[in-house]
Amino acid sequence: MAEGTDQPTASGHHRWIICALLFFAATVNYIDRQVIGLLKPTLQGELGWNEIDYSNIVFAFQLAYAIGLLVVGRVMDWLGTRKGFSLAVFVWSLAAMAHALASSVTGFAAARFALGLGESGSFPASIKTVAEWFPKKERALATGIFNSGTNVGAIVTPLVVPWLTLTWGWQGAFVATGAIGFLWLVLWVAFYQHPEKHRRVSAAELAYIRSDPAESITPIRWGSLVEHRQLWAFAIGKFLTDPIWWLYLFWVPDFLNRNYGLNLLGMMIPLLVIYNMATVGSIFGGWLSSSLIQRGWGINKSRKTAMLICALAVVPIVLASHTPSVTVAVLLVGLAAAAHQGWSANIFTIASDMFPRRAIGSVVGFGGMAGAVGGMLIAKVVGYVLQWTGSYLPVFIIAASAYLVALGIIQLLAPRLEPARIDAG
Repeated sequence: MAEGTDQPTASGHHRWIICALLFFAATVNYIDRQVIGLLKPTLQGELGWNEIDYSNIVFAFQLAYAIGLLVVGRVMDWLGTRKGFSLAVFVWSLAAMAHALASSVTGFAAARFALGLGESGSFPASIKTVAEWFPKKERALATGIFNSGTNVGAIVTPLVVPWLTLTWGWQGAFVATGAIGFLWLVLWVAFYQHPEKHRRVSAAELAYIRSDPAESITPIRWGSLVEHRQLWAFAIGKFLTDPIWWLYLFWVPDFLNRNYGLNLLGMMIPLLVIYNMATVGSIFGGWLSSSLIQRGWGINKSRKTAMLICALAVVPIVLASHTPSVTVAVLLVGLAAAAHQGWSANIFTIASDMFPRRAIGSVVGFGGMAGAVGGMLIAKVVGYVLQWTGSYLPVFIIAASAYLVALGIIQLLAPRLEPARIDAG
């Protein structure tokens, strides 16, 4: 092998342009997803929702997200990432704009259901794209980078939504943010092709992308996936930890309003701090395991070391519910959000560590479905806990323990992250 062949800087850079498109998609995804959480106090005051009403609206999104993820992975594997991702963004952008037409709990639940169906395609398509465009040694870093777009979306939302709401009302906020997806769609169609077909990918970069051992391209039966403990390690990990991110996304604005009296404008800086910390955590978590691999550590040890560090960093969030200082509370929630994103970069990557590229869409879809089911449960739990007790302490206790439990189960089911031996058909 020629000198420098193993170095990304010597192999071209177009894969990082593709990663930038994935980053943009994740940003748009979370702008559309988070608007309702930021507007929760406003909508509750104007439309008269209680905590259980809001939990039902969130539940509708999670239900659709779970249903979508059950099938979207297979759709992505069938259509390919270019067509499949395009369809997903088109659907969710229309659904995001449709919130402006809602005026009741039922109307918002319907709009959230449609949004959940469309957004279910985002992460399976992104992880499949990373598996197609990056060798294993770079996948966690690429995943961490694109996944940090979720935090940028969460940062942009509190910056623009208050102004949009004050200028054009909450309806205008939903229309304006939903329309951003169509801009991404134009860029995706213009710039994306499979690496082997892309005229801007050099032979050296393509060789680097395909530097891992060759894989079969024969389709995989569903039965060949669900019978493997590696799939369940990934899915259970997602089931236990994805709901915690939903908690931050849909309830942290309410936490700041309920515990510290912050209004729509007052919570802008705290949310910026939390999601900027989460952005750093996402990139750091992906960089950490990739860096350890480049230093000679095995994939199993590298991924799980990074995941353990992230799991431990969530634990202090239990202190956030009773601290009198909004600054301390924001930093504790920000640390937990950063740790979640670092965890997320690595749990997504272990799917591509254990399964071949042709199965990634299905595996990530199944795991995402499990995470969405967990999100459905957390939506109802949080709604009833707040309605009955008014305290976030029980909720933060769940958040603090979820990652350590998940990592223990992953270790039991996939102690070496060994590749799944699956039959084609």
